[in-house]
Amino acid sequence: MADKSSSNAYWAANVRVILISLVIWFVFSYGTGILLRPALSGIAIGGTDLGFWFAQQGSILVFIVLIFFYAWRMNKIDAEHGVDE
Repeated sequence: MADKSSSNAYWAANVRVILISLVIWFVFSYGTGILLRPALSGIAIGGTDLGFWFAQQGSILVFIVLIFFYAWRMNKIDAEHGVDE
């Protein structure tokens, strides 16, 4: 039973990291790019307003950062559960 328990703990940690990453990406892509766009329209960055920048560039950059975060965090979780390479 210990093997099944450790397997469940590993997958629970994996799912938790995925859900946190998806929430962060959703907040930046949908929240700042669409919902908060009118509030961010007065702030200029790179010659355009901040809401447009987040919709076009910011969500992509956040996604790239999240890819590296996921890889780093999963390596730590793998090591903690003894399934690392």
